[in-house]
Amino acid sequence: MSKTTSLRRVARERALQVLYTVEVGKQTAEEAFVEAAENPEWDEKASEFAQALVAATLRNQKEIDATLDRLATGFPIERQTVVDRNILRMAAAEILYRASDAPPGVVVNEAVELAKKFSTGESGRFVNGVLGTLVREMDKRGNGGGDAGDSNADEQQPGP
Repeated sequence: MSKTTSLRRVARERALQVLYTVEVGKQTAEEAFVEAAENPEWDEKASEFAQALVAATLRNQKEIDATLDRLATGFPIERQTVVDRNILRMAAAEILYRASDAPPGVVVNEAVELAKKFSTGESGRFVNGVLGTLVREMDKRGNGGGDAGDSNADEQQPGP
């Protein structure tokens, strides 16, 4: 795993923690970032990337939730676990609103890894299914980046 990949993974983990804290702890994103910044793996690039992910997710949350509701058949946003919901929101912000330059396939893979690490045993498959549908739908419309499953592409990206 390259340094860029590990920085991005740490940033995604911190962004997820911030989104969780905003939703459950009823703190502002700024307050949650102060707590997250105490991590020794946290550096300026990771912080900037995480802040961009959180900002894009929160700014577009209403539209993202509507999209996720439509794609997660039988599991509306309010029935999803808080962790799964925020993983999906963050990945959708990366894919739909270009919150990062990572190809959609890399974003999906990273989201699945977050789900496996921070959520239930079934969450990885659920997140993969919902985001895979999103990427395929975007590809059909011609505004997706493709690269589904190319998990090495994130390693080749220059910084956040």
